[in-house]
Amino acid sequence: MLAHGTMDTNVPPYQTMLIADALIKANKDFDLLMIPNANHGYGAASTYMMRRRWDFFVKWLMGTEPPPEHDFAAPTGRGGPPL
Repeated sequence: MLAHGTMDTNVPPYQTMLIADALIKANKDFDLLMIPNANHGYGAASTYMMRRRWDFFVKWLMGTEPPPEHDFAAPTGRGGPPL
């Protein structure tokens, strides 16, 4: 799985495209996710990227389908044990 923010100034997106090109030339299967307007670390899309990463691992390492559009949003409330 290759993922890249299209506004990344740390690692330019063309570098991920070079890897994708090499994989295509080698006839290798891969997944590519380009996140529009995201910088290095995915910014506002980081929760979405975390879900996609978990989905990828569940599918390819566990061999099962992940739950559709699972929400990784932070739980409401204080959380943790009472003081």
